[in-house]
Amino acid sequence: MKNTLSVLLVLSGALCAITPAAGAADKAAKVTGAEFMPTADIKWNEVPGMSGVQLAPLDGDPSTGPSHFFLKFVGGFSAPIHHHTANHSVTVLSGTLVLTVDGKEHKLPAGSFVSFSNKTKHLTRCEAGPDCVLAMDVRGKWDIVPDGDKPAAKK
Repeated sequence: MKNTLSVLLVLSGALCAITPAAGAADKAAKVTGAEFMPTADIKWNEVPGMSGVQLAPLDGDPSTGPSHFFLKFVGGFSAPIHHHTANHSVTVLSGTLVLTVDGKEHKLPAGSFVSFSNKTKHLTRCEAGPDCVLAMDVRGKWDIVPDGDKPAAKK
């Protein structure tokens, strides 16, 4: 469990390191009242120290404030119980995301939506098989705050 908590801490710090250099949002085609970013212009970055996790910034800078970005977990990825300081919403674009909140497991296939507020503690897992690609709408600086060595109960 301590290794996975260390991984979460590394991910949180790594987000600060990779997002300013990504610059994909700066290259997006902008016209009055609209912004376009074709798939080919979206740049995925490996998250240092996190095997199987990638981030693609779209709008804003997750390390400093509100932002939109894609997050990708390789099938089979899992993270221990944690929370995020900023309220945020997640839309599952592919794969099956499994979130455990208050000891109850929620399986969210592609097309599903979840919103977190008030530093809600949760476990995150991507089922084995297809990668989980998530569209993130974060209302403040993105961080990951581990919740000690306590595993959540499964039901």
